[in-house]
Amino acid sequence: MSEEKLMSKKKPAFPVNERLDVYLGQYSRKIEIPIFYEDLLRFSGSVVVYDEDDNDTLWVRVFYSEMEREEIDRSLKKVYSILHSDGSNGITPYLNVDAVDYCTFGNSKPFRIKVRNILNDNFIYFYVKKTDASRVYGLELEHMLSPYNLNFLVYKDTLIEEHIAGIPGDVFIKDFLPKCTEREKSQLAKEFVKFNERCMIRLLGDMRSYNYVIVPVHDFDHVVYRIRAIDFDQQCFEGKLKVYRPQFFKENFLMVELVRGKLQRNSVDQYKVEERSIVAKRILSSGNRIKKLREICKNDMISNPENVSTLKNQIYELTLDINFKKCERMGEVLDLALDFVKRNYQDVSMKEIIERKF
Repeated sequence: MSEEKLMSKKKPAFPVNERLDVYLGQYSRKIEIPIFYEDLLRFSGSVVVYDEDDNDTLWVRVFYSEMEREEIDRSLKKVYSILHSDGSNGITPYLNVDAVDYCTFGNSKPFRIKVRNILNDNFIYFYVKKTDASRVYGLELEHMLSPYNLNFLVYKDTLIEEHIAGIPGDVFIKDFLPKCTEREKSQLAKEFVKFNERCMIRLLGDMRSYNYVIVPVHDFDHVVYRIRAIDFDQQCFEGKLKVYRPQFFKENFLMVELVRGKLQRNSVDQYKVEERSIVAKRILSSGNRIKKLREICKNDMISNPENVSTLKNQIYELTLDINFKKCERMGEVLDLALDFVKRNYQDVSMKEIIERKF
């Protein structure tokens, strides 16, 4: 972990180009919706949202005039139906929009929508954000290369994302980690190593503790923890390789210390190889879908020349693959990084097969 400032400038939003737009339509990510991000900005008032300990959450609950509220509620229920059901109006009489919250922190400034089923009081969240090509690439890569599927929609300048449930990393580290058993801490250390490796491989940056969640999964005789990214703004933008490695953010210091205290060097190396192999298998199993996405990303402008130059040289120093030196766009760096992982996995696997004469 380093004390240097890893990120300084605010990342700009990049438009979705025509080829990416066609791709989203082909894979049912582009669907017409009845409300846009800009519509939700027309709120007439707000109050601060506090957590259970009376700390400011950096979210505000917004309110709309009576004339606009009815239309906005109806449109948000329709969005819920499109995202989670068949898009019909049959379920809307049983839905209520309990809250519309606006985040004043971060790049995306999202709206968080709470929709409740009035028949049983079950509720669910989804987010409305401004469309950003970086975020779209990040969501698609997470869907294909991580253990988790993601549900999101894009229409013109508006992005709808499903909520990813879990305990925010910063909250878990502060309130739950001290109460974990030694066995649970060892399992968390293993998961953090794998998460760290996965982020670096697919160039997902800024995984500070509040940008991922920790999900406890109850097995029959113990609890298994999983780490899931929830913020995809910093996909393929920054130039420093350290930005794509969660271990270098001071917010993750206790997780890094957990790895040092619980895992031997050989175990860390083993888990890195395991994660690279799993990602390589997912690349292979994703077939034409990921090939199309990579080809589109290679020709897209989602960073600046300075960042591309810095990152390609740092990755070259790590891999000694001369092809990285030839990259002119961030999508080319990503494409080569994924190809490097896949190629090395295939080469090693074939070598083992030959040596063992299977």
